[in-house]
Amino acid sequence: MTQDKKVLGEERRNLLLHWLQTEDKPLTGGELAGRTNVSRQVIVQDISLLKAKNEPILATSQGYVYMKPFGEQVKKERIIVSFHEPHQTKEELYILVDHGVTVKDVRIEHPVYGDLNASVMVSSRAEVDAFIRKIKQTNASYLSQLTDGTHLHTIEADSEEKLDAAYAVLKEAGMVVE
Repeated sequence: MTQDKKVLGEERRNLLLHWLQTEDKPLTGGELAGRTNVSRQVIVQDISLLKAKNEPILATSQGYVYMKPFGEQVKKERIIVSFHEPHQTKEELYILVDHGVTVKDVRIEHPVYGDLNASVMVSSRAEVDAFIRKIKQTNASYLSQLTDGTHLHTIEADSEEKLDAAYAVLKEAGMVVE
């Protein structure tokens, strides 16, 4: 695809879907906009239209990912309750990804708003670094700051052993609530 040719409507959405299904890494809205010679806002609208057609596209802090159908990858999943100071977030995430674990989200139980959930989707130190950098660049707060450090993560790995090992190291570091 050359950047000097604008790709229109349904053809563009088909291309976006193909790229998302075949890439092994998240694709940013800016990257997709550049490939199709449209604005990032057009890409956001296209992604919304694809989601409305039940395409399993997830927006993460690293970009858009296409979730593989269940059965293509057998993953083990667990929810853990964590507690730590904001400056320990990088350490917590490093412990998890260093054990082959993907951190899918962060969730808090807010006294007024109820459950608040945000996608994290990090599975490597590079992705953790990008996540932390984005928090700092945008001057955003961690959700856990709304609950004085207590939060939940949905974590996944290809084995229970990896989940157990990561949990044990977090526990040793004093970062889990039992």
